[in-house]
Amino acid sequence: MSRQQRDALDAMLRSAPRSETRPTVEEQRSGFTAAVGRPAPEGVAARRTTLGGRPALELVPAEVSGRGRLLYLHGGGYVIGSPDTHAGLVGELARRAGLRAWSVDYRLAPEHPFPAAVDDGLAAYRELLTAGTDPRDLVLAGDSAGGGLAIATLLAAREAGLPQPAAVAVLSPWADLTLAGGSIRSKEHADPIFIEADLRAYADLYVGTGDRAHPLASPVFADLTGLPPLLVQAGANEVLLDDAVRLAGRAGADDVEVTLEIGPGLPHVYQHHYGRLGEADAALDRVARFLAARLDAGRTGADALDPVR
Repeated sequence: MSRQQRDALDAMLRSAPRSETRPTVEEQRSGFTAAVGRPAPEGVAARRTTLGGRPALELVPAEVSGRGRLLYLHGGGYVIGSPDTHAGLVGELARRAGLRAWSVDYRLAPEHPFPAAVDDGLAAYRELLTAGTDPRDLVLAGDSAGGGLAIATLLAAREAGLPQPAAVAVLSPWADLTLAGGSIRSKEHADPIFIEADLRAYADLYVGTGDRAHPLASPVFADLTGLPPLLVQAGANEVLLDDAVRLAGRAGADDVEVTLEIGPGLPHVYQHHYGRLGEADAALDRVARFLAARLDAGRTGADALDPVR
């Protein structure tokens, strides 16, 4: 990262919600919207709909390639965030990949604690399949808590006997609510957004006195066998770095095809800064290529097996 890019990134993160004080949940939600929210990019139509019994935002690029579909689960510690806060990021990814996308407004804690978010993710995934989407034409993605939720959704789908999608990509995933990763402490000085207390507060609201090592809350402790190809991206300057590293390691140990990318000097979900930071644009391009390639591979393999399709 150049000095000019570093200065620009520092300026963007200067008002990030890292704090020793604890604002109310509503203050956190409104602050997150103001700090992160960006509208859908030009050339991407956004319309409100429902999916799996929950409100959702459908994002459709002007140029859609093939039958691919993207289900996206937003970040926000299971407490804040919405499809609206992520319309820009999801729309940008959909545009680059040429995919019709749905971003689900899953229920948030503390009003709806674990496993409500997982139930909503599974319901959305199930409805796409029930509506006729071939799983080989479907991919999942998510950031931060939404990254952990994307993996949990696929674990729940596996347990429900549903087929897996073509691929899944997660950005700075929060995959261990026990906060056992060493970077939770070793990277605290470098992370411009979070301190350990922030994550612990979110975990308290989401899981409460429940089992924080439950595989659907903390996928780093899950058996990931049978999940589709996985792309994990994270920044080196974030307390959740080890969540990404350990999730990728767990996937590899369970014979899942996995790619791990760590961006030097970059913060949590740096992809939010597309259009302002070269590394963010390059990362989204790589996610788009990964998803498109797995969709093509799944369809090519299916056509080879069934030439009349």
